[in-house]
Amino acid sequence: MVIALNMYDELKRSGSELDYAMLGNMIGVPIVPTVSKTGIGIDQLFEKAIEVYEGRNATVRHIHVSLGGDIEMSVSLLKDELKKDRHVGQHFSPRYLAIKLLERDGEVEEMLKVSPEFDRLISLRNRELKHIELLRKEDVTSLIANQKYGFIAGALAETMTENEKDVTRNTRIIDAFVTNRLFGFPIFLLIMFAIFWATFEVGSYPMHWIELGVSWLSSAIDGIMSAGPLKDLIVDGVIGGVGGVIVFLPNILILFFFISFMEDSGYMARAAFIMDKLMHRIGLHGKSFIPLVMGFGCNVPAIIASRAIESRSSRLITILINPFMSCSARLPIYVLFVSTFFREYAAIAFFSMYFLGILVAIVTAKMLRKFYFKADETPFVMELPPYRMPSLKMSLSHMWSKGQQYLKKMGGIILFASIIVWALNYFPMHNDVAQQQVEIAHDDATINPATDSYLEMMGKAINPALEPLGFHWRASVAALAGLPAKEIVVSTLGVLYADFGETEVTDATLSAHLKAPSPSTGEPDFTYASALSFMVFILLYCPCIASITAIVKETGSWKYGAFAVVYNTAVAWLAGFVIYQIASLF
Repeated sequence: MVIALNMYDELKRSGSELDYAMLGNMIGVPIVPTVSKTGIGIDQLFEKAIEVYEGRNATVRHIHVSLGGDIEMSVSLLKDELKKDRHVGQHFSPRYLAIKLLERDGEVEEMLKVSPEFDRLISLRNRELKHIELLRKEDVTSLIANQKYGFIAGALAETMTENEKDVTRNTRIIDAFVTNRLFGFPIFLLIMFAIFWATFEVGSYPMHWIELGVSWLSSAIDGIMSAGPLKDLIVDGVIGGVGGVIVFLPNILILFFFISFMEDSGYMARAAFIMDKLMHRIGLHGKSFIPLVMGFGCNVPAIIASRAIESRSSRLITILINPFMSCSARLPIYVLFVSTFFREYAAIAFFSMYFLGILVAIVTAKMLRKFYFKADETPFVMELPPYRMPSLKMSLSHMWSKGQQYLKKMGGIILFASIIVWALNYFPMHNDVAQQQVEIAHDDATINPATDSYLEMMGKAINPALEPLGFHWRASVAALAGLPAKEIVVSTLGVLYADFGETEVTDATLSAHLKAPSPSTGEPDFTYASALSFMVFILLYCPCIASITAIVKETGSWKYGAFAVVYNTAVAWLAGFVIYQIASLF
């Protein structure tokens, strides 16, 4: 092995000095200074690697980092037991395996299961862990890490002379707070709260301007063109479809700006480091946390952001559970139903929706890790770079690049899907007078080709499958319309619950329609139980077309997109059914 000491120019520029040759001798690994952006030291790096491979480098030697008396005794006990099994240690040293057992490494435990003495090894390990943690009052993994970092600190103290104004000193001071066991997580939550506040509050102003622009364009074309299917297609299908995507562009750009700023400043690596321990409990790495957090804004860029995860299995799990993060497109649905049915418990209702999504994501991740992605082939290694003040130009460039990527990949898909939904809801065209006469005595639960659009007929056809969840056929139609984009759910309900001759339904009117008795049945289409079931179903069911497309493109396989459709919908149906049945009892 050879270490490439990259960004050596930054070290020299800071005024600090590092005796890298002595440091290499101390750790038994040769070190070569490099500057990757200019190519300095690359040739020497390859030459040194060849020397090591051919056994011509005197620096190379095997060293052991002392882990402290009590831990070393436990390591020795486990090492001696491992040496007794001739099948163990063919590829790894017994000491390494012993340390990994004390660290509760899942991969090593899985590898050692072939040993007939596995149960005895685990029992011995557990006994030693209990003894050490009782004695030292600290997690063994942390104790081992502290000893390793102590060795590194000692080695650097012998070989490095720091400039009094060295930026790394400032980095250590900041890290003393942001990566602190007590303060690190609250600081992270505060930063994320500020980011999301800016994303939605600051983004609401340009979002409103875009909405006004889309509305003006729609009105202008409506006034210019004569009535007919072509005008309806352009106004409702094209402009409405594209407008539904564009209005969220400011929020996405603002979110990407802050994410880029956090990455370039060096804090994003700290955030992943802080969450690593928690994420390990569900079979993921700390790097998976940021894409999941981004999913609260939009699942599509969050899925794309999973590229930063080196481990393929962790990346795939992160991608597959991301749609359970309640994106901003679902927010209008929550607002409508919470304000209509759960106004007194609005805060609890909103929190419950987001918490349920997180809970289902955690359970799914653990199941995928246990039954499908059993091995995590890439260890988690997180570089903690020094803090830097990112340039505004670079942050804006990254923001626009990612925003452009989002529009290019997903804008066309959402537009196409919106046109399809419009067509299904528009055709077949019926005589208005005849339609009104038929609907006076029509049982609206039955498919009637004389009055129903294709979308209505599809909703009524699938309603038997969703009726156990408390869904009326109109709810089924809205859920079906939400497949291309969740924003369409509320607008579909507005159309379906519009009075005759009413061209637009306000939120207040729509709320009244949701609770009002149906003319055909005499009972409301939605009850408190069915409203809660509907929100849960919308939260968990099939991801939007844009998210499915992102899953397929990022995983490189249609089977993962199909899995997201089938699994998510099955989970949504089961959760909606259970919640509806329980809620109906009260």
